[in-house]
Amino acid sequence: MTQQFTDDLVKIVSFAETPVAVLRHVGDPATLGDTIRDFIAWRRAAGLPPRLSATFNIMHSDPDSAAPGDYRIDLCAATSHPVAANECGVEAGLIPGGRCATIRVIGPSENMRAGATFLYADWLPRSGEVLRDFPMFVQRVRLFPDVAEHEAVTDIFVPIQ
Repeated sequence: MTQQFTDDLVKIVSFAETPVAVLRHVGDPATLGDTIRDFIAWRRAAGLPPRLSATFNIMHSDPDSAAPGDYRIDLCAATSHPVAANECGVEAGLIPGGRCATIRVIGPSENMRAGATFLYADWLPRSGEVLRDFPMFVQRVRLFPDVAEHEAVTDIFVPIQ
């Protein structure tokens, strides 16, 4: 069942600048699982499991509209430690601080798409807010397989001025 979204579920927050370790996936969304496995292996080796390090994804493009070779998503783990050179290709990065519209999504990935569509297509035009020059990102608060898919919790952040 797809989650329903309303304006009263949207919060305006001040997101704190967050240093992250980043593994960029560029290419066919069908191969994202391989990148995720590499990132999980790197996180384990680096001692940054989700229970100790917040998990973020920076959504640079939409998997349904980007050409397969142009699809891009950054897999991120919050860390204040330097990111050592590694064979996985994980690098240091930063999610900039600032105002964001955010909405909480419960359940499977389809709900995340519905939440993002609601924020951009419905809420944003009514809100009077203006986008900042940084893509939408999400924080995976509780994620599968640590919880059942219907219990997953994801916060969507849309950077605004």
